Amino acid sequence: MDQSSNENFVNSIEEKSQSSKPEFSEQEVDLISRMYKLVGEKWSLIAGRIPGRTAEEIEKYWKLKEHRNSSRS
Repeated sequence: MDQSSNENFVNSIEEKSQSSKPEFSEQEVDLISRMYKLVGEKWSLIAGRIPGRTAEEIEKYWKLKEHRNSSRS
């Protein structure tokens, strides 16, 4: 496999892994926000209330959301 083919292969895998799950719905975001206010960073507890989502996905979403909000200030 030449360099170009290898790069294309890696890029396609990265795109698939990033798009494997849909974005968080408005209802999921609302539930995450409410649960976070109640239990804090207990991601596995929050994930238990959202079918199909892992604690890692929720934590990553929350950390990125916090970062976006803090960078706007």
